[in-house]
Amino acid sequence: MVENSPDPHASRAPYLRVLEAVAADIREGRLQPGARIPSEAQLCEMHGVARETARRAVRVLRERGLVVTEWGKGTYVVDPDEDAN
Repeated sequence: MVENSPDPHASRAPYLRVLEAVAADIREGRLQPGARIPSEAQLCEMHGVARETARRAVRVLRERGLVVTEWGKGTYVVDPDEDAN
């Protein structure tokens, strides 16, 4: 199912918009290491996307090592200094 973008000329996949927004929040310090990122439901509301779209964005963030998900608790920003050890 194709989702409607607020910008009809946007060529980016909806999950990429969510992914880039959360990654930017991490990169720019709005989400610090150990901070919980918004839930899937919150990401859906914030970005106007379907649940699976938000889930895909979080999965890619996890694959890139930016966040870790603790089942039943949430998804948290990884501390890059802890990975260096």
